[in-house]
Amino acid sequence: MAQRAEQAGGSSISGIANEIAAQMDSLSTSAPIAEEAIARDLEEEPEEANSNSEDDDSDDSTIRQYSMINSYRRPSCANPAARSPAIFSSSMPDHGYLSKKEREAVRSEERSLLRDNHLLPPKHPRRGSEGVLSSLGRRISTSGLRKVRSEADEEALYPDGSPSEQTALLDGDPSLPYGGLDSPKTINKRWDEAVAAGKISTTWQRETKVLLRTSAPMILTFLLQYSLPVASIFTVGHIGKIELGAVSLASMTASITGYAVIHGLSTSLDTLCAQAYPVNPRLVGLQLQRMVYFLWLMIIPIATVWSFGTQILAVIVPERETAEFAGLYLKVLIAGAPGYAAFEAGKRYVQAQGIFSATMYVLLICAPLNAYLNWMFVWKLKWGFVGAPIAVSITETIMPILLFLYVYFIDGSKCWGGFDRRALKNWMPMVKLALPGLVMVLAELIAFEIIALSSSWMGTTPLAAQSVLGSITGITWQIPFPMSVAASTRIANLIGATLAEPAKVTAKVAAVFSVIIGVANLLLLYGFRNSIPRLFTPDEEVIELVAALLPLCAAFQVFDATAATCNGILRGLGRQEFGGYVALFSYYVIGVPISFGLGFGAGWGLYGLWAGPAIALGIVSLIETIFILKVNWQKAVHAAERRNQLG
Repeated sequence: MAQRAEQAGGSSISGIANEIAAQMDSLSTSAPIAEEAIARDLEEEPEEANSNSEDDDSDDSTIRQYSMINSYRRPSCANPAARSPAIFSSSMPDHGYLSKKEREAVRSEERSLLRDNHLLPPKHPRRGSEGVLSSLGRRISTSGLRKVRSEADEEALYPDGSPSEQTALLDGDPSLPYGGLDSPKTINKRWDEAVAAGKISTTWQRETKVLLRTSAPMILTFLLQYSLPVASIFTVGHIGKIELGAVSLASMTASITGYAVIHGLSTSLDTLCAQAYPVNPRLVGLQLQRMVYFLWLMIIPIATVWSFGTQILAVIVPERETAEFAGLYLKVLIAGAPGYAAFEAGKRYVQAQGIFSATMYVLLICAPLNAYLNWMFVWKLKWGFVGAPIAVSITETIMPILLFLYVYFIDGSKCWGGFDRRALKNWMPMVKLALPGLVMVLAELIAFEIIALSSSWMGTTPLAAQSVLGSITGITWQIPFPMSVAASTRIANLIGATLAEPAKVTAKVAAVFSVIIGVANLLLLYGFRNSIPRLFTPDEEVIELVAALLPLCAAFQVFDATAATCNGILRGLGRQEFGGYVALFSYYVIGVPISFGLGFGAGWGLYGLWAGPAIALGIVSLIETIFILKVNWQKAVHAAERRNQLG
């Protein structure tokens, strides 16, 4: 999370940062591996399927030095667990292509910025010669009503209803939208000229709208996906505190030994699909098949571990009954693992085409369904504890089916060329790309899970309280984290287009949002500290312990939100590698020892265990904030220019 503390005088921190960065650069070999893999696939590809004309755009075939299109970065990431740090690729992704939707979206953003800076006329300039009645009739029409809002925005820019003499756009036709200057060629030309002349600027109002617009669907998606395990904790928690602790322990074990493995391995599709799409879209479907088969093969050892979950956990967890319940939960989860793996691979298949709404639509159906199934199986049908993992397994099986139906009937089938025998070979490049992602996912995930597992040695009540606390703080984290993804994407795009000042404005807006979100979470957790635990369990001992610990959790909400958002800003700057290693240092060298020292050595119990991550988050957010305050934004722009030239 924390990033390079690039400070004056060549401090030791700066030296370490430079050394780590150099090492990471030397290990960055994903592009050649992917290119080699695609070349092998192309050797056996039918010649008639080697075109991608639908997404080609002649106006963008030549590299535009300042284009946001050529610097576009997808808002992709892996989020394997509730409280683990976010996992991203080790370098700024070079996708090498954009889908048609993405091209249109980025060009629309360029056009909007040109209009706001009075370098294009408004879309619908006011017609001064139009009569009152005709104007009223036009406005109350169906099409007119749809334009009211956009016209209001444009009139704020042009109070007199038309561009001023300073706009230098009098060559356009005022009777046409954007003065008739809305062609891709014109937008490209004017954009490059405007950026080169330093005429593109932005406002905090615009960047606020952009961040809210892009982060809102991601927040919804993350909350929905996180609700799947929380529904089980919420439902089972009302049976008893032993069951509550067991479902938390089982979810943690499933994350480390299964879900994180699937997440980490599937990240290789981010690179492979990017290399395959511009050559032949159907190769994206081939990569999907190959990954699904690979993940299903990996489920065999995962299922073996889950089958012996009771025996394994009995060695680690002192409470035998807790280990038995958790082992039962893991055994039932095996049935849903193939569906979960297919969904994770399929999610990257649609994202490779610029389709980010498919996952949200699937979760809008599956999340409520999962909650209903949990209630029905556990309470309505009186199956008890075992009903929760059954509900999760059914949901995980339905998710890829719904995603397939979306692709087949709505959007995304272009990249599917049918089942292919080539998916059974040429696996080594995929494995080479998948292993680094797996290592990073597990390394960052285990830090928080060590804390959760340690609580089981304090007794049934602390373990149950840990389950509730982990769920609560996990929910609050699903808001600043998607905001950080939106900020990262926006800043990367602006930096890539050599717009240093607008990128700084976005960073400032994101930082303010992080503080607002953190304070809101703080007030929520502290104000309802006695009420929130009762939503998860009726046990008074657990409620009392959670209520006592929620002020501590509330206290680090500002640090948590700030660290997440600053992490996103630094990813946008392309400085995330060092941040990942500082995060590992903060949690393993500082946070975990403090947790064990205070939790067990000083006898503070669960309060001591949570003090470690709280202190680590404070350190992380402090280092990141210092770095961002001292960052050289123009230097980041120069780095982006070099990437564009190499592109």
